[in-house]
Amino acid sequence: MKVILSRKGFDSANGGCASPILPDGTLLSLPIPSEDDVKFCGLEYDNISYFDLIKELKPEFAFENCHLDPDIRPGIRKSPVKNWKPAFGQIGSAQSTLENAGVSPGDLILFFGWFRHIVKTEKGYRYVTKRMDEDFYQYADLQVIYGYMQIGEIIKDKEKIKNYRWHPHASESRTNKSTNALYIPSERLSFNENLLGFGTLDFRNDRVLTKKDRTRGTWNEYDFYSPEHVYGNRKNSAKNGGLYYAGIWQELIIDESEELTEWAKKIVE
Repeated sequence: MKVILSRKGFDSANGGCASPILPDGTLLSLPIPSEDDVKFCGLEYDNISYFDLIKELKPEFAFENCHLDPDIRPGIRKSPVKNWKPAFGQIGSAQSTLENAGVSPGDLILFFGWFRHIVKTEKGYRYVTKRMDEDFYQYADLQVIYGYMQIGEIIKDKEKIKNYRWHPHASESRTNKSTNALYIPSERLSFNENLLGFGTLDFRNDRVLTKKDRTRGTWNEYDFYSPEHVYGNRKNSAKNGGLYYAGIWQELIIDESEELTEWAKKIVE
């Protein structure tokens, strides 16, 4: 089983702020702004719209529409989609990378992104600051694994993709591209049949990739995802310990190993 670490949600260039870790530990990944049909105000969690939540955290935010992908959290649309199913889309060079690396059904995608803890104040939600809490994991910018999908099927046929009409990769602008693909989860995890083949995760320290007391892009240094064990020509740019993969990238495809599999199982379970 290969494992793919897939970076998704708000970043410094797309959205401009961290996705929130809610007071109850929910990792609420915010989909990046786009020209797709889904509106931030049409999504909600715990009776607050995504748009209102973002405006409390980043008052100057002005985007209306978003790219809801991966679409793996049920029940967040104010207007529910009939016969909704989870899916993750990829296209262009990122899809070519997945193909060239031999990603296939049975492999596990772990979705991660930029997160910070938030608290409810008299003026609304605010990010936790060091003044509020001295615990690094409570105030810092973190890259955290927030969801997973074990691949059950990879759909490339244009007409089959259109059956997922609610998904942004079913749009005509994308289905006309030869590299467009949809990843559909397995019904159950192959290594734990008690769990669905997809899902979202709550905050735990062991799901944090960021190395303690470092900037968010510098990770805990595990041998199984060091440069010699990932697809492509990657180098560790970190200084003074940790692991940092420079540049703009979406997918880190890790070679199979027993150590990797055990780590991934613990992350998901």
